[in-house]
Amino acid sequence: MDTADLLVHPVRLRIVHAMSGGQALTTAQLCARLPDVSKATVYRHVALLADGGVLEVSSEHRVRGAVERSYQLRREQAVIDAEQVASVDKDEHRRIFALAMAILTAEYNAYLDVDASDPVRDEVGYRQHALWLTPDERAALIDDLRAAIVPRLGNSPTDGRTRHLLSPIMFPTTQGK
Repeated sequence: MDTADLLVHPVRLRIVHAMSGGQALTTAQLCARLPDVSKATVYRHVALLADGGVLEVSSEHRVRGAVERSYQLRREQAVIDAEQVASVDKDEHRRIFALAMAILTAEYNAYLDVDASDPVRDEVGYRQHALWLTPDERAALIDDLRAAIVPRLGNSPTDGRTRHLLSPIMFPTTQGK
């Protein structure tokens, strides 16, 4: 299974999100981060991601006669490259977008299901802005966003840091053409 097929699945992409930050997690710890997903499902998808090279075993410990593995995300393997994106047709783009929205909804629902969640305090945002851009202005905007986001992708979990999901989506509309 190629990387795109591995990552274009709601549970597997949520596992990748949960593994961000460079920390090693056991499957049991992943289950705790994804309480709305059955343990059997998490274990099955962790195995697929490990077999596909997206996760790697960082350590093994014997616990009550069983081997408990800690996994780390191989960030370079958890990327769908531009060539893969260019190779899919419009129907596949529709499917991938719908899946991305379903994953985003599942992540947001999991956040709201936590008793301590507070969208106002947490400054949750789901705003949409219509921008008029030339191709050069669009490219500059993308560069500016990357410059703001990429340095923070390497942040590791520490006291005071909360994991956030940022999902920029941009596409031209048919209005005003």
